[in-house]
Amino acid sequence: MAAFLAKGASLRALWPGLGVAVMVAIAARFVSDHYNAPVMLMALLFGMVFNFLGEDGICCAGVNAAAGTLLRLGVALLGFRVSLVLLADLGWPVALMVVAGVVVTIFVGVALAPTFGHGWRFGLLSGGAVAICGASAAVAIAAILPRDDRSEERLVFTVAAVTLMSTVAMILYPILVRALGLSDSAAAIFLGASIHDVAQVVGAGFSVSPEVGETATMVKLMRVALLAPVLIIVAIAIRSFSGNSSNVQGVRGQPLLPWFVVAFLVASTANSVGVVPEPVIEAAGRLSSWALVTAIAGVGLKTSLARIMQVGRGAALLVILETVLLGGFVISTVAFIAP
Repeated sequence: MAAFLAKGASLRALWPGLGVAVMVAIAARFVSDHYNAPVMLMALLFGMVFNFLGEDGICCAGVNAAAGTLLRLGVALLGFRVSLVLLADLGWPVALMVVAGVVVTIFVGVALAPTFGHGWRFGLLSGGAVAICGASAAVAIAAILPRDDRSEERLVFTVAAVTLMSTVAMILYPILVRALGLSDSAAAIFLGASIHDVAQVVGAGFSVSPEVGETATMVKLMRVALLAPVLIIVAIAIRSFSGNSSNVQGVRGQPLLPWFVVAFLVASTANSVGVVPEPVIEAAGRLSSWALVTAIAGVGLKTSLARIMQVGRGAALLVILETVLLGGFVISTVAFIAP
């Protein structure tokens, strides 16, 4: 009985902070729905405005839960949006190009991060976010990276930077598509394989034509499907090298794959074989979206603008370089694979 009461008391301690994170998420969603602003960026900025609530006091425990547990839950439910059937629908040439783009972007991010004054963690985080699915990939990768005293500020900077670059791409890439005279198929592949966030892919694609929008979204979801293998490879690599690096902490004694990665795999597999009813998929997608927005609000509540500025100009240059690299790689190969 005492243990049950203690658990109830600990849960009650989470509500103030969780409530603040949820209210920030609702505000961000309202602004996004009514003014077409990126919801993740709004949640991040609104959360940072109320940073003083997340640093100490009664809200601290709930904010930490929002930035941790809800983040992992949102990633797990993201698996219901992934279907391996997309590979067959789009064809192997497109799939191979998408995989190559992801691998090259992440590799370049990790390799060049020291040149821009950062370690492999930021290179992996920014490269994965640019290569796969923007803010969602950033929060998923951040959840399995070994933590240090700069983990939060790297995540906040990455989410803000990739969202900004994705918005710029949403505006500029359709203009580039028309200037180059790309066919509808080539335009759809280019937009879906190079823009970071799903929402911006949809906006860019449908600004060209409905057909381009639909195909670009499918190509983008193929990139989202690569989130699971990337998480698995990163988790195995961290586990393998943890014994050789004193800078990697917090991985020994833990499962090879975190529970939310396993849940992501189970959800995506179930969705791929068609055993999940459509209403469940839709409900899981909405819940995943809200969980991730609330988690980003929690991360913002834990982070001050002053700390974000310490990430530096080099980090911004690296994200820009990764974005240009991915766009250049896709545009240089799309002419050879577009029907």
